[in-house]
Formats: sequence, C-alpha cells, structure tokens
Amino acid sequence: MAEFFESITNDHRAFIAKQPLFFVATAADAARINLSPKGMDCFRVLDDSTVAYLDVGGSGNETNAHLAADGRITILFCAFENPALILRLYGRGRAVLPQDAEWEELIGHFTPLPGTRQIFVIAVETLQTSCGWGVPIMRFERERQTLSKYHSGVSDSERLEKWAARTSSIDGLPVRVPSQAPA
Repeated sequence: MAEFFESITNDHRAFIAKQPLFFVATAADAARINLSPKGMDCFRVLDDSTVAYLDVGGSGNETNAHLAADGRITILFCAFENPALILRLYGRGRAVLPQDAEWEELIGHFTPLPGTRQIFVIAVETLQTSCGWGVPIMRFERERQTLSKYHSGVSDSERLEKWAARTSSIDGLPVRVPSQAPA
C-alpha cells in the first residue's frame, strides 16, 4: 500500500544511500516525456526537503530544458534486493551550472566526475513509498566506466564547444549550457 510523506526521513535517507541507480522523469507542455536512468554515485540529500544530483554530459539535455520550461520532476528509487521498496520524490527542480553563484557551495557535496555539466537541485514537495514487489531481484556488479573514460579523453574546451552547440532539446525547447568548465 502506498504511503505519502511531506519530508525526507532518516529511513528514506538510508534507503537512498544504498541505491546505485535512480530514475529521473520530466516533462514540458507539447514535449516528449523524458525518463533517464542515473548511476555513478551522483545523488545527495541536502536536507529534509532538498535533494540534488550531479549531471554528466551524455546524449542530450532534456532534463535541463524541461525544468526550465515546467519545473516538475519525479525521482524514482527501487530496491533490487530485499526488502522490496519503491520510493518516489515529487518536486520542482532547476539546473545549477558552473557559472552560477551557487555552484561552489553545491559542488562540495559531490566527488566531481569527468564531464560534469550541471547539478540539478530539487525542492521535494511530496514523497511516496510503495511495495516494489513487482521489481526483480538483481545484484549490483559495478559502475560502467565508459562515460568517464570518454570525458577524460576530451579537453574542457572541446567539451564546452560541443555543449555550446546544443542549445535546444529534441523538441526545440531552450537549454542552458555551461560557459565555463567546472572548478
């Protein structure tokens, strides 16, 4: 049975800390719904109503565009081991880029990764837990190194040039891009 919460509890924090994978869903009016898996130990609980995750450049930047247009975001964690549990965080998010004033304060919560592009900060409005009994039991083996290896082989200036050319989402929504490399 689903249960709703108004803030992040210590039990939620412990559950989140154990999960090597989470999913991010965003949408904007007349745009595709975006659903992305995330790993790489990039999620942090900042306080009882704020979370953030470090974003590494990949194939697109839909989350940035959707949050600028609409702001709504859902984060989903699910246990792949016992006990079964699903945790959804519903909120409103925004991108913080290396050139933004908040960057220095936020980046201190993370181990920077090659290709770090932005940090998404989410004001959590509601949390929901549910059983997760339909989720298969699987074991975490290891993180993939492919994306980190790719970004390690690209200079900051090459990466910034590539990102600067991507100023819109796949649906044509505007995207903010880094104008400087993360410190």
